Amino acid sequence: MTEIKHASLDDLDQLVPLFDGYRQFYRYSSDVTAVRAFLSQRLTQTDSVIFVAREQTAAIGFTQLYPSFSSLWMTRLFVLSDLFVDKASRKLGAGRLLLEAAAQYARSAGARYLTLETARTNLAAQSLYERCGWKRDTEFYVYELVVS
Repeated sequence: MTEIKHASLDDLDQLVPLFDGYRQFYRYSSDVTAVRAFLSQRLTQTDSVIFVAREQTAAIGFTQLYPSFSSLWMTRLFVLSDLFVDKASRKLGAGRLLLEAAAQYARSAGARYLTLETARTNLAAQSLYERCGWKRDTEFYVYELVVS
């Protein structure tokens, strides 16, 4: 049975390969040293919230939330920046459980909503989000500006 846990530094060793796999899914080069430093910093500084999915004692997935605010709603929100389940463990319900844990955490923190972005080609994730009640935005476009 899959268990969801609020991650801590004790989970770092099992989170690193998952996070590296997530980055590779989006065509970034593997860099476990940088991943370890990045996740260690997030967990130490508590500037994000990470949930880890476990099957027995093995970590099989994670999600990471970043706090933010909505000026229009004048309230707290969370950006669900990352969601990943190891390919061999998909279809066990871990993705749904991670999304539920994220929503429960956001509610308990007084947030109005969660937001996320995913690749247009990531159809499996889009299907999961929609089955879990997420709605695709049809009003706003997302823009980026690389500054460094």
